[in-house]
Amino acid sequence: MKKIELLAPAKNYEFGKEAINHGADAVYIGCEFFGAREAASNSVKDIEQLVLYAHKFNSRVYIAFNTILFDDELQKAENKIRQLWSAGADALIIQDMGILKLNLPPIPLFASTQTDNRDLEKIKFLENSGFERIILARELSLHQIREISKNTCVDLEAFVHGSLCVSYSGKCYLSYYLGKRSANRGSCGQPCRLKWNLCKEDGKIIEKNRHLLSLKDMDRSESLEDLIDAGISSFKIEGRLKDISYVKNITGLYRKKLDSIISKRNDLKPLSSGKTELFFSPDPLKTFSRGTTSYFLYGKRDKIESFDTPKSIGEKIGTVDRIENNFFTLKTDSKISNNDGLCFFDNNFVLKGIKVNKFENGKIFPKPGTDLKKLLLSKGLSVYRNYDQEFTKLLMGESSKRKIGISLLFKEIPEGFILYGEDEDKNKTSAVFETEKIKAKNRDYAFSLYENQLSKLGNSIFYLKDLKIESDPYFVSSGDLNSLRRKLIEKAEILRVESFKRTEKKIQPSHDFSYPQKNLDYSSNVSNKKSMDFYKEHGVEKVDPAFELKNPLGKVFLMNSKHCIRHSLGICTKNKKNTVRGPLYLENEKGKIQLEFDCENCEMFLVM
Repeated sequence: MKKIELLAPAKNYEFGKEAINHGADAVYIGCEFFGAREAASNSVKDIEQLVLYAHKFNSRVYIAFNTILFDDELQKAENKIRQLWSAGADALIIQDMGILKLNLPPIPLFASTQTDNRDLEKIKFLENSGFERIILARELSLHQIREISKNTCVDLEAFVHGSLCVSYSGKCYLSYYLGKRSANRGSCGQPCRLKWNLCKEDGKIIEKNRHLLSLKDMDRSESLEDLIDAGISSFKIEGRLKDISYVKNITGLYRKKLDSIISKRNDLKPLSSGKTELFFSPDPLKTFSRGTTSYFLYGKRDKIESFDTPKSIGEKIGTVDRIENNFFTLKTDSKISNNDGLCFFDNNFVLKGIKVNKFENGKIFPKPGTDLKKLLLSKGLSVYRNYDQEFTKLLMGESSKRKIGISLLFKEIPEGFILYGEDEDKNKTSAVFETEKIKAKNRDYAFSLYENQLSKLGNSIFYLKDLKIESDPYFVSSGDLNSLRRKLIEKAEILRVESFKRTEKKIQPSHDFSYPQKNLDYSSNVSNKKSMDFYKEHGVEKVDPAFELKNPLGKVFLMNSKHCIRHSLGICTKNKKNTVRGPLYLENEKGKIQLEFDCENCEMFLVM
């Protein structure tokens, strides 16, 4: 039976715990210094706390350790990995091949999407190198995923939701080039979300002040079964820098979707244990959303770009109907609340925002002093809600419960009574209450008391599957029954953590298989001697240093993207009606960068 994993982001312990409560089979979290999100790092102690919580549900904790390393960081990295393994971490997500040559504990290694996993031969190489899992490039189609799955045995993970990097992961140097902030070192400055002008060689501006490298967000919630059948077993939500409402909402959404699929099939089961009950209806447009795309999953280009804004626009709720001096009305079926955040694109395609100060009798009053005419609000404009006060308030409270099923047996023994427990994963425990047994005068009351007190599992991680009583009716106080139950539940919870079995995998060095390429340039991100040695041991003859170590000579590709500005703007060179010919450039206060286009493969490059 195939185990299906929902993998959610954890900015910290609190976020990770809520992701698990909302149905995550695993979470990924950054540690100090070595995660590709510099603003989402955590101490080993915090990670250990999250591991203890996760393992109660058979959920896993994976460590994002996916930066490239310099020589003077390797020993520190090895020490940190050992600490993380001792803390209970289940796997390490890495980009740097030098890590494979460290003296590692038997922690499974996942090849980060930063290793640019889109080529079958490279993926086979990574599988042979000992990687337990390959995190595939976001740009792959179902057909490509299916072919990779057919020709490998390694576990495959795919992104299904969240922000999209415009570049193939691991192949973007734009941030480092413009501001010395390396994406491969966890400190991307996101210049792709800035405004740019698109210019011709003579300086003529074709598009002015638009977010020409900004994409919509991925949403593959309707494609999960297709991905399962193509060979994906782990479904990853992006968002270690998103807020907790997003984590709860999106994790809950995908839990419901996957559970619905699993319930209809007898060849699938969730990786972790328990049932998740949500106290809200998930809606991906009610937390951060730039609009949605399935990206290139079905091989064709849908509308993937978000040129007008890189900000969240949320859900469309209606159109402007009437405008007065201090209020306006909408044609809408949505309920609007005080403090909702609304936004719209004015006639110049500039995103404007309004906070609802008061909603009364269908009239929306912004904060006093707001000049609606200056905002260029006009009749017929589409209005979006990017902050839903009521939905957010709901999510800020207790918005889910996750429980493990347990069966109880209450039985009399010569010394008194014993309570047995067996949870849904066949973990068995017991608790004894030694006492003199006194026959109850009221048989029905005694049995009713047994059932009532032993069934109260309250705030524990368990729910009662069934309770059996094998005892004559005796007088036992409510307090003694409660104490016996609490003792059993405490032991059962500890047992779940103690009985959790981590996968162990020790990398076995082998040189009898070759890397698919003989020469590696800066884009292979080799930043230390151990990484260089690794590739040379596998037949690579020439290895150039990483961009972060040495500026490459000659033509340098700062970005390799499946997104094509020409295609998005309708000026593709394959279009016979296109009149925009010749070289194109992106330009803003940061600099000027040439664009090149591989029309045969429909890809775009930013060139230094």
